[in-house]
Amino acid sequence: MNSTQRNNGFLPLEAYAALGNGRTVALSGADGSIDWWCVPSMDAPPLFDRLVSPDEGGCFVVAPDAPFTAEQRYREDSNVHETVFTTDEGKAVLVESLNSGPAGRLPWEELARRVEGIEGTVRFRFEVRFGTAADTVSPYLSHSANGIIFHAGRVLGMILTSDGISREVEEDQHFAGSFTVSAGTREVVAIVAGRDEPLVIPDIAVIDDRIDVSDREWREWSDAVSYQGPHKAHVRRSALALKLLLYSPSGAIAAAATTSLPEGAGAGKNYDYRFAWVRDAGYTIKAFLRIGAEAEAKAALTWLIEQLVHNKTRVCYRLEGGPVPEVSEIDLPGYRGEKPVRRGNDAAIQHQHGIYGDIFETVAGFVAAGNILDNQSAMLLAELADECADCWRQKDSGIWELPEKRHFTMSKISCWQALARAVELAEGRHIPDNCRERWERERDRILEWVEDHCWSEERQAYLAYPGADGLDASVALAVRFGFDGRDKLEKTIRAIDKELKSGPLHYRYTGMDKQEHCFLACSFWMAEAKALLGHREEAEKDFQAVLDLIDRSSGVYSEMAEAKTGAFWGNMPQGLTHLALIGAASTLADGE
Repeated sequence: MNSTQRNNGFLPLEAYAALGNGRTVALSGADGSIDWWCVPSMDAPPLFDRLVSPDEGGCFVVAPDAPFTAEQRYREDSNVHETVFTTDEGKAVLVESLNSGPAGRLPWEELARRVEGIEGTVRFRFEVRFGTAADTVSPYLSHSANGIIFHAGRVLGMILTSDGISREVEEDQHFAGSFTVSAGTREVVAIVAGRDEPLVIPDIAVIDDRIDVSDREWREWSDAVSYQGPHKAHVRRSALALKLLLYSPSGAIAAAATTSLPEGAGAGKNYDYRFAWVRDAGYTIKAFLRIGAEAEAKAALTWLIEQLVHNKTRVCYRLEGGPVPEVSEIDLPGYRGEKPVRRGNDAAIQHQHGIYGDIFETVAGFVAAGNILDNQSAMLLAELADECADCWRQKDSGIWELPEKRHFTMSKISCWQALARAVELAEGRHIPDNCRERWERERDRILEWVEDHCWSEERQAYLAYPGADGLDASVALAVRFGFDGRDKLEKTIRAIDKELKSGPLHYRYTGMDKQEHCFLACSFWMAEAKALLGHREEAEKDFQAVLDLIDRSSGVYSEMAEAKTGAFWGNMPQGLTHLALIGAASTLADGE
């Protein structure tokens, strides 16, 4: 399907680009429609929600009013995005940004869209429809001496336009107008918005200039990325995608910017990922350290430690901190008609042993880069090592957050990883070493347990859990963790390829081909594992094959993709996908 054409009201996910400013993210489609934007933060209710409600949802459209083709791209090393529209009469480019200022993030939301004429003449229409938050608010307009103000529940703001734009409709839920550009001319339309706060309303010319200010800020940040290895462009783009998911008010890392985008058709596997997972935070911190983004790594680690101190050990937290809300279902049609649409996540009440490994691997990488820990953090880590040593024998929900608790192989390996790193940190005098000998003994007991219970001579692989019939692709991470048993890990990697690989991609674990599509992070993990096991040429080939299949968008990736077509499924931008890409590329670079 053409990326500018809607099927039953929906664009393919790969037709969306992400705009962001360190607090929220908007998804802009190839047809000029912004279909998702939560104000003022990623986990707030959406002002625009056409993504999950094609007929009644809110949107912000800037597009030619004649048939067109579109080409999407980000500006180089920037999160300012461009869409080039071509019609029979001419060509124009839509430049769009969630603006920031020269001193960083603005204290209001400023969504700016500028149209520049390139060739001939192109007539555009613009349209703003406000969402009703699943019929819980009724947007309306009010008039003041300073202009027309829109209200959508607790969100308020103004729509600003340059002089050449004609406003033809100004109704409570619907703004619309038109304008024409020719070679060398430009017009700007923008939304300034906030939630329960007084708003500064800049002049439209200032907003226009700030698009280029934002572009310079993104480029300056990218210039500081130190990665110079293979696939540099993809690593930088993934770093920019992760930067969009970094919630700057707190330092939290959102797993994704959306909720309820389905992982497959008809399975009901639609989840809210607008929260911060310990796993994702840990992997992001390591990725930022590998590419030289120390400030972001420090902010994310500080947030993580604060959550562990004040909110106990949890799988995930709200972006502002604290427990994730209970799951509730929202009465909306859902993307591609796939219900339910959810708010909240059941992972919040689960226990996953993987968080111990994630925390300690993160801290180990932080101090290995020459950084230091404060006393509170050091004491907390020693307590967490004791907690891990006490509970590793218990069942948990595993990395895939399954409803049934089991002795998942990867969970045990994560506990081994946590205690192995804790011992190393204690030996380096980064954390108290009072219980170091106990951690060593428990580490070795976990290794023995995994060898005795999780290895299958018949399958020549580590099983997903003792007695399981199938495999788990996340075991590929054990290679990165330095888990003992290189020969068995090599055999497990080959077994995973044989059983879970489809084209260049991989399913998460046995049986998922009937419920969902391939999990992109798994394929990057597999490529990294092969490189670490000494198969660099094969790893490079696998890595490139994944990129060749999915590299059909502006450069932001979803959680999953179809094995044959590369079509995107699941929430996006998906932090774990971009993290895995950076990890695999960095490992390939280390081997050069």
